[in-house]
Amino acid sequence: MCDMKNGIITILILIILALAGWYVWQRMSANTVTSGTGHGTPSGTSNATTTESTPTDAAKTVIGRSTQGRDIVAYHYGMIDPRSTQLLFVGGIHGGYEWNTVLLSYALMDYLGEHPDAIPAGEEVTVIPVLNPDGLAKTVGTTSPFSAASVPADQALQVAGRVNGNGVDLNRNFDCDWQANGTWQNKPVSGGTAPFSEPESQAFKSYIASTTPAAVVAYYSAAGGVYASQCGSGVSAATQSLMSLYASESGYPAHSDFTAYAVTGDMTDWLAKIGVPTISVLLTNHQDTEWAKNWAGIQAVLAHYSGQ
Repeated sequence: MCDMKNGIITILILIILALAGWYVWQRMSANTVTSGTGHGTPSGTSNATTTESTPTDAAKTVIGRSTQGRDIVAYHYGMIDPRSTQLLFVGGIHGGYEWNTVLLSYALMDYLGEHPDAIPAGEEVTVIPVLNPDGLAKTVGTTSPFSAASVPADQALQVAGRVNGNGVDLNRNFDCDWQANGTWQNKPVSGGTAPFSEPESQAFKSYIASTTPAAVVAYYSAAGGVYASQCGSGVSAATQSLMSLYASESGYPAHSDFTAYAVTGDMTDWLAKIGVPTISVLLTNHQDTEWAKNWAGIQAVLAHYSGQ
C-alpha cells in the first residue's frame, strides 16, 4: 500500500514538472519574435505572435540599444523564415540630420503592412528605420512617430543630430579604412575609438552576422543618387547590378564611387568588404522622402531577388 502511495506521489510530481516546463517554454517562445507595428503602428498589421515559417504582415526584433539606451528595432515583412531571401533596408544612420530617411523607412513599413502581397513569395523584407535613435531624438525629441511638420527648422539642431550619444558619426565607425578622425564634407568628425566601438554599430554588425542578407539598401541625404559600395577591391558584379537596377527604375543617377571627399569607416563599404551587395541611396534633399521614386527602385530589387 505504501509503495502504491509513493508511486502515485511520484507520478503527480512528474506531471507538475512537465506542466511547469511547458509553461516556461510557451513564455519563451512568445517573447522570441513578437508582432510589431511600424513606427509604432503601420496599418494593416497583425498582433499575433509569429513562428518560424509563418507568413505575417510584420514582426519586430530589438537588435540592440543605443548609447543612451533607446531600442534599435528591425521590422520584418513577408515570409519570416531563415530560409527565405533576406533583403534589408536601413534608414536614419545619421539620425536627425537625415530625418527624411527615417520617414521614408516608415512609409515603406506602412506600405508593406497594408500590401503584404507586394513582397514576392520566399522573401523576407526587413526595415531598420532608425539606426541612430539618439541622433534623431536630438532633433525631434522622443516623439514617435513624427512628421515633417514636427521637425524644427533649426539647421544647427539638425546637424547636431547627425552623431550618436557619444558624439560619434556612426557612418565612420565601421571596419573599412577606419580612422579615429574622419571627415564629413570639410569638417572633422569622430569615427570612435575603434571600429564598432559604438553600441549601434555593434548591434548592426551582430544582426548582419545572424541573418546574412542577400542585399542591403541604405538611405542617406542629400545628393540625389545611387552609389555602389566597395572596400579597396573594386565594386562587385552583384553590387554593380543592384546599383544599376535601382538607379534605372528610380530615376536617380548611378555612381560607382563617391568622390566628393574621402570617407572612412563607412557602413556600406564594410558590408561590401564582407561580401554583402550593398548600395547607398542618397535622397535629393533633407526634407522629402521621394516615395514614388524609391518605391519604384524597391520594387525592382524585390523582383530581382525573387527571380521574377
